[in-house]
This record gives sequence, C-alpha cells and structure tokens, in this order.
Amino acid sequence: MNKQTTLIIVAMLLGIVTGYVCNSLFDAAAAKEIAGYFAMVTDIFLRLIKMIIAPLIFATLVAGMAGMGDARTVGRIGGKAVGWFLMASFVSLFIGLIFANLLHPGANVGVPLPDVAASAGLKTSALNLKDFLTHVFPRNFFEAMANNEILQILIFSVFVGLAIGQLRDTKAGLLARSIEEVVPVMLKVTDYVMRFAPIGVFAAVANVVTIQGLGVLLVYGKFMGSFYVALAVLWAVLVFAGFVVLKGDVFRVVKAMRQPMLLGFSTASSESAYPRVMEELKTLGVRERVIGFVLPLGYSFNLDGSMIYTAFASLFIAQAYGIPLSLEQQIVMLLVLMVSSKGIAGVPRSSLVVVAAVLPMFHLPEAGVLLIMGIDHFLDMGRTATNVLGNGIATTVVAKWENAIGTQEDEEEAGAALPSPAAAE
Repeated sequence: MNKQTTLIIVAMLLGIVTGYVCNSLFDAAAAKEIAGYFAMVTDIFLRLIKMIIAPLIFATLVAGMAGMGDARTVGRIGGKAVGWFLMASFVSLFIGLIFANLLHPGANVGVPLPDVAASAGLKTSALNLKDFLTHVFPRNFFEAMANNEILQILIFSVFVGLAIGQLRDTKAGLLARSIEEVVPVMLKVTDYVMRFAPIGVFAAVANVVTIQGLGVLLVYGKFMGSFYVALAVLWAVLVFAGFVVLKGDVFRVVKAMRQPMLLGFSTASSESAYPRVMEELKTLGVRERVIGFVLPLGYSFNLDGSMIYTAFASLFIAQAYGIPLSLEQQIVMLLVLMVSSKGIAGVPRSSLVVVAAVLPMFHLPEAGVLLIMGIDHFLDMGRTATNVLGNGIATTVVAKWENAIGTQEDEEEAGAALPSPAAAE
C-alpha cells in the first residue's frame, strides 16, 4: 500500500470521527452550517479534478486516434468495447434482481413509507432517447469542454484525431507532436491535483456524516448490507470475466485499481478517480490510444455499479410497498432499465432518476425514491467504486484483445499503428 492510499484511508477515518462528533455535539441547524464548510472543501477539490478532465481526455484521445491510422481500427475497438459494456450491464442488472429477490431488503423496512402521491422532485423528463442522442453531439466544442461533457468531447476528439492521423505525414506533423506533448503535461498537473486528495476525502466524508449521522446506517442496515453483498458478488463476477481474458494479469489490474476505487468510494465521484485510473492503466502497460478511447466511453456506458443499484432499488421499493412483481415483470423491468440507463450520462443523481422514471411503468409509486434518498450517498460510494473497477477491467480487456498491452519501449518498437484487422483476427 503506497503512501497516498494510506493517507486517503486515514482521511476517511478522520472524516467519520469528525462528522460523528459534529453531529453529536450540535443541533441540526448548526451541524448543517458546519457541514457546509466541509462541502466547500470537497467542492474545491472536485473543481480541481474537473479542471483537468476535459483537456486530459481531449489530448489523450486525439493523440490515440492519430496513431490508430484509420476509422476501421476505431470502429473495431469501439465495437469490442461496447460489446463488453452491454454484457457487463446485463450481468450487473441480473445480479441486482437475483439478490433483491433472495434477501428481500424491502420487507419490514421499519420506517414510515412516503405517501404514494408524493413527488421525488427528480427531473425524469431528462431521461429520453431523443434528447440523449441529440445531446451526444456537441453544438460547440468549447461549450462541451467547459461543461465536461465527456461524450461530446469524445465525438469531437475522434474526428480531430482521425483527421490528424491522415495528415500527420504531410501537413499536421507539428500539430500531432504538440498534442502528444500535452499529455505528459496534463498528467503532471494531475499529479499535483491528486496530492490534495486526502483533504478532499476527509471533507467529503465529514460532510455527509455531520448531516446524516451514523444512526441512519442502523435504520437502513438490512438494505445497505444486502446491496453491498450484491456488489461483492458483482466484483467477483467482473474479476472472473477479466480472468477469462487476462488470466493472472487481472489481479494486477485489481491491485492497480485499489487507490482509484478508494478515491471514488470516499468522494462518491467517478470524476475524482478518472485521472488516477488513467495513470494506473498506463503503468500496467495499456497503450494510451486504447485508454484514451475506451475509458471515456466506459464512463458513459459502462456503469456496472449504477446498473446493479437501479435493479436493486426498484425491487426494494416494490417490496417496501408490498407490491408483488411476477418473474415476467421483473425480466421486462431488467430490459427497460438496460435501455433507460444508457441515457443517464450527465444527468444529476442519474441512478435515482432512472429508478424514478421506471417505477411508474410497473405501477410502483415514484415516492418510493424518497425512502432511499437520505442514504443515497452511502450507496453511491459503493456503486462509484464498482464503476471504477468495471472500467479498469474493461479497458484492459479491450487492450488485450487489440494486443495493445506492453511497455513504452515495446510500443515505440511496434510503431504507432495497432495491428491490422486481419492480424487481430
């Protein structure tokens, strides 16, 4: 365990203790005010992370696309990545349904149920296929960069990277080298920012515990315990799937993902872990061109932790209100969640929005979302860490399929181009 990982763990523990003390000593109003200062520190740290994500994605993706040579290679890698994402999403949803039925976390909840007519206050209208598909394509590159719209940045970067790749030997050589040189600079900036991670982690944990206290964990203990058991099983399945392709190297990937997962878990923010995931994958020998393309795509379409949560939470609400769902209805729900969840990138509180949007389709009260809103942050911590693990394994698997794992020296000897489609097959 390296020094920063140790500091993050210590910061988490200190955050729990500090939050508990503040929650115990002060009334609700004072605790909320104190939590606001912790939230300010967390917000500053996350802003620093967001500051580097857009240029980091753009530089790595353009540099990677420029080295791929042609659109066929991009399509082949993208196809393999999306295939893995869909498989992982289906498995995640299926595990959520199985464990919700086995453990019945919603039975005898022990807290008053919200009135069925109450509104969760979530903008479920943001979740529709037409708006999602339109939103994927940027109106303005600088607007996409300013708003950290990962999919929009990805679309623009692919076009620019392919164009530079076609022209780098004639007219765009200087531009190609300049963008490639931006990557190590952004990684160095990332290193500077990540030195503040323990402070951000401490403030994030202290903020939540100051407001919520630890008592809420006891009230929802069965639900949270059941969910984390399901997550543990999902982790095992993801590691096994990775083992099928990567063999023993999958354990190196899991070891490398420990710090990014811990960072994502403590801040409940996938963005906070993104730069570190990129660095760890590079250390493992995964080529930058694959990382730069597959990882941003995964952050939008490969949210394994969010998938299992939507299935688990939907059945929890059905059980809490005593509304039985047949096996056929649950299978249909799984398919609906599978489709609906692909439009959640960029939607605030996305997992809750998906659940709230799907519930009425099966005559379940949207108000049930209010049951889990109070502890959503504690659940978000687990699903964020799972998303990080899933994307780390997915990116490495695709790189393995593309023979794009090796040392920097290997990459330089092999040249910038990936194997031809015929060689890869």
